[in-house]
Amino acid sequence: MPSPTNGPPPNRQLRRSIGVLDGWAVAASSTAATTSIGIGMGLLAGAVGVQLPILLILAFLPVLGIAGAYSRLNRVEPNCGNGYTWVGVSLGPWLGFLTGWLLLVGVILFLAYTCAIVGSVLLQFTAKFGLYSIGGVQLDPNATLVCTVIGLVVLALVAFTAATGLARSARFQAVLLGFEYITIVGFCLWGIAFGHQPFEWAWFNPFGFESVTALTQGLVLAVFIYWGWDAAFSVTEETTTPGASARSGYITLFSALALFLTGAIAFQRVLTPAELVAHPADALAFFAARLAGEPFASLPLLALILSAVASMLAALIPTARQALAMGRDATLGKVWARVHPRYGTPAAATVLSALIAVLIAVLSVSIPQVGAMILASINAIGILVALYYGLTALACAVRFRALLRAGPGQALKVVVVPALSGLVMFAIGGVLVHSYLTKSDHFALDPDNGYFQLLCPGVVIALGLVVAAVAKWGRRSEYFRTGRGTDDLNLDLRTPEADHVS
Repeated sequence: MPSPTNGPPPNRQLRRSIGVLDGWAVAASSTAATTSIGIGMGLLAGAVGVQLPILLILAFLPVLGIAGAYSRLNRVEPNCGNGYTWVGVSLGPWLGFLTGWLLLVGVILFLAYTCAIVGSVLLQFTAKFGLYSIGGVQLDPNATLVCTVIGLVVLALVAFTAATGLARSARFQAVLLGFEYITIVGFCLWGIAFGHQPFEWAWFNPFGFESVTALTQGLVLAVFIYWGWDAAFSVTEETTTPGASARSGYITLFSALALFLTGAIAFQRVLTPAELVAHPADALAFFAARLAGEPFASLPLLALILSAVASMLAALIPTARQALAMGRDATLGKVWARVHPRYGTPAAATVLSALIAVLIAVLSVSIPQVGAMILASINAIGILVALYYGLTALACAVRFRALLRAGPGQALKVVVVPALSGLVMFAIGGVLVHSYLTKSDHFALDPDNGYFQLLCPGVVIALGLVVAAVAKWGRRSEYFRTGRGTDDLNLDLRTPEADHVS
């Protein structure tokens, strides 16, 4: 019988090397506002039509409430496992493990489908220079196979960068973000000023959605495009100042809201709803071509390429640290908890995450069109994101429930708003699951098939329960006895009183 695991392996201390701006670069790159504007606007328009601006505002509100929950929990228990650790303490180790598992698998799925996006936008860019084939291979930006192969090469380079130093990765991302934001904001303001489609205040009408189903589908997609701000909390054990993670997360969220609203209004000023829906994978390039001729029309596409690459790099960072937190608690294997002695990063977890993403990306080639694959992946990940965000928000409300007696300000901020935000996430996921169950009467390998759309999140959750059972009864992880994770120093510095400090 295996002996209980009482602690993580000794070589797992992370290096404290980043500040608020570095954390913002990681989180903003993970959110990938440029990619979301370039690709997400078309997908969102397909769900809600011209109600894009109000949809983005409505989706922002519960996410902001969840950010408050993350900030409060991180204040009393900074841990790179964040929700995995916090939910384990407040709601129990099984739900805690599932929270960490959903984040881990969700980001790996994101990495897998981002390979195709990176390949697609690179081929869109090279096509502008007349490069349509190499050695008889057609470089079609809508063909999943060729796009995925190109993206896998980029992923290998990105994994190497992420494994060899967080501070250097963050500063590289900051440079990419600077170019992206200047380019995207410039073109969006241009579109708002000179677009020929009339601006309408009805775009901000919260009652203008065609149906509850359309609103729900749109909210899941919109919440997903905000997804990534919480990457700031994954590097909390590597920040040089207390509170840096929370500040980075808030800056990321509000800057994303401003960019998304600017992008939505600009797209609807330049393109008709039909044009926007018809170009889900190349909306940004189509938008730029309407505003400018070459070579200026290629600048937003170049920004989209940089954003996609930066988001791959940023996605590997929280994934590896989530796996590190779970590995040092023996809820995953010890290999995930190894920290590189030279670089001070979870290099093993970084490389393993990339390899798993490669395997999923190769399997996804069975869906022949990039746009269809993107929609199938986002539907799956959106449900997972709604679930783990909701669990983390409820963990905050439960953990600090004693503050309901501390006055209306504290009660509202720390208990009521997180609880409501978590319930909103569960409601979004529940309505979407119901719509999938009722839209099809048989299973088919088709991204429009409701049962197919539910298969991926269902498999992820079921597999997570199996892995949790192995950790509890096979590895006999202490996490399943206490619900608490270890921190960077393998010391439990938390006291019961800390949970009640205002």
